Amino acid sequence: MVLNRQRLLGVLFVAMAALTAVALAEVLRTVVFAVTVAYVLYPLRQRLVGRGLSRRIACVVSTGVAFVGATLLVAPLLYTLYRRRSELIALLEGVPDLVPITVGGFQTVVEIAPYVAAAETWIRGVAIAVAGAAPVLVLEVVVFTFLVYGILYRPRAVEAAVFGVVPPEYHDIPTRLHERTRQTLYSIYVLQAATAAATFVLAVAVFRTLGYGSPVLLAVIAGVLQFIPVVGPSILIVALGALDFLVGATGRAAAVLVIGLVVVAFVPDAVIRTRLAGWTGKISPGLYFVGFVGGILTLGAVGVIVGPLAVSLLLEAIDMLSEHVDPTDSVGGDAGSTQ
Repeated sequence: MVLNRQRLLGVLFVAMAALTAVALAEVLRTVVFAVTVAYVLYPLRQRLVGRGLSRRIACVVSTGVAFVGATLLVAPLLYTLYRRRSELIALLEGVPDLVPITVGGFQTVVEIAPYVAAAETWIRGVAIAVAGAAPVLVLEVVVFTFLVYGILYRPRAVEAAVFGVVPPEYHDIPTRLHERTRQTLYSIYVLQAATAAATFVLAVAVFRTLGYGSPVLLAVIAGVLQFIPVVGPSILIVALGALDFLVGATGRAAAVLVIGLVVVAFVPDAVIRTRLAGWTGKISPGLYFVGFVGGILTLGAVGVIVGPLAVSLLLEAIDMLSEHVDPTDSVGGDAGSTQ
C-alpha cells in the first residue's frame, strides 16, 4: 500500500510539473536557468554552512553569487549591442562597396555593399529589441533570483520525491544521472565562464596591440563567442582578418589571423580546459556542439543549457544500458547455443 501511494504521488508530481511548465511557459527559460544555476551553486552553499553560516545566510550569499555572475555574463553583451552599436557599424562602414578579385588572369568585382547594409540593419534591429525588452529582462532577473534562493533553501525536496518513488534497488540510476548532470552543468557554467574570462583578458591585449579602435568591445564579443563550442572566438578573428583584407590592411589581417587564432582562440582552451578537465561531463566537443546547436534551434536561448545536458544524459543512459547487457543475449551467443 505504501508503494502504491508513492507511485501515485510520483504521477501527481509529474502531472503538476507539466501543468506548471504550461502555466509558466513565458518564463520557462528563466526557470530552467535558475534550476541549473542552483544545481551548480549547491556545493558552495554546503561549504558555507559547513563553515558555520546559517542555512538562510548561506543561501543569500550563494544567490548573490548567481546574481552577480548572471549580470556579468549578460550586461556586457547587452551594453555592447545597444550603447556601442555605432562602433560596430563604423567597423563595417570601412569596408569598400566593391572588391576586385583576380584569379589566373580572370578578374571580377564582388559587390559587398548589400551585405554590409544588411549587417548594419541587423545590428540596429537587435539594439532596438534589447532596449524594448529591458523591462521584461528586469522581471526575469527578479524571478531568477527568487527561484535560485528557494531551490537552495530546500534542495532535498526533489531528491526525496525521486527516491521515494524509485525502488531502492534502482537508486543507482538517478544517482548516476545526478552525477552526470552535475559534471555537465559545471562544464557549461564554470568551465565556459572561466574560459570566457581568460579570452576577454587576452583579447583586450591582442586587439589593443594590433591597433583596433574598440579593443574592449571586440574582447567582449570574443568572450561571449567562447560559449559557442568548437568554433568559439575564431569566428570573430576570421571576420576581422577578412575586414582588414578588404580595406587593404593586409599586414594587420595576417597578424590578427596568426596571433588571434593562437592567443585568443587556442590558448584559453588549452590552458583553462586542461586545468579544469576534471569538472567536465565526459562529452566530446563534437557531441557538445550538436547539443548546443540543436538546443538553440529547437528551444532558443535555453537550449544552450538543455541541448548539451540532454545529449550528456542520453550518453549516460547508453552507458548504463551497455553495462547491464547480458553477453549470452547477443546474436553470437544465441548462435553458439543452438549449435
